[in-house]
Amino acid sequence: MRIVLATSNKGKVREIIELLHDREVFPYTDLIEGFEIIEDGATFKENALIKARAVYAALGDAEAVVIADDSGISVDILGGAPGIYSARYGGEGASDRDNLLKLVEALKEKGAECSDAHYTAAIAIVSKEGESCVHGWMHGSVGTILKGENGFGYDPIFTPAGYAQTLGELANDVKKGLSHRSKALELAKILIDQIKFLRTQTGSLATK
Repeated sequence: MRIVLATSNKGKVREIIELLHDREVFPYTDLIEGFEIIEDGATFKENALIKARAVYAALGDAEAVVIADDSGISVDILGGAPGIYSARYGGEGASDRDNLLKLVEALKEKGAECSDAHYTAAIAIVSKEGESCVHGWMHGSVGTILKGENGFGYDPIFTPAGYAQTLGELANDVKKGLSHRSKALELAKILIDQIKFLRTQTGSLATK
């Protein structure tokens, strides 16, 4: 059973493949040419489903299982921003660094050195069996000083609850246990295994 990721973000691809290491996983751009997907949903769930549906349709492979992640950071003092706009917070074509620096500036404009914040990950699964979506969260705080080179996105300024180091400083094995995406993927694995089981049962009945 081929699992296809509806993303071309190298950081996300690397992290998801590591977390789903025991399964056959491909970024969709390994199979078809990349294309623009308009993420106009109002929630992480809606945007994840939009991406998964678009890639599933474009693949033209009814047997594929497509998973799409939509995730971001919500900062309390900024009223929950950047939220679903995390990946494009710095404007059209903004890099991870641009987004990060804009968030730091937004905190400084509020006169804050830190704020409570949380990450959300929504993972949508689309296959011939139907659609579903699961979530994971990671709580902590953000600050204005960048620390660490490990990770991507807002990792250098986010400190998980109960830790003194940012995600940019923590080792990968520690981050995996804390990650909003890893928590959502653990739930997604259960659904993927259910799809695999259903297909095995259907195949067995078809040969009888």
